[in-house]
Amino acid sequence: MADDQKSVERQLHAEGFLHTYVWQDGPNAFYPDHTHAVETAHILLDGEMTLTYSGEIHTFRAGERCDLPAGAVHSAKMGPRGCKYLVGEK
Repeated sequence: MADDQKSVERQLHAEGFLHTYVWQDGPNAFYPDHTHAVETAHILLDGEMTLTYSGEIHTFRAGERCDLPAGAVHSAKMGPRGCKYLVGEK
């Protein structure tokens, strides 16, 4: 997965997401409604995350990506095994 992660990081950098980092949450972690000051891309490396945004609920799994514009109000709940993801910010 390390090579895949490096490849994904390079792709994010090419798209202008110059700040990237890996974040990990434990099982069933929950973030209530919040915003980010910058546009974000989340690429799931392991586990799953259910995101609620603009009245829609979508579950993302390893290998999938979700992007959010700056200031978008959203909440997130991690799956029963937790979630590890690569975050890009611009």
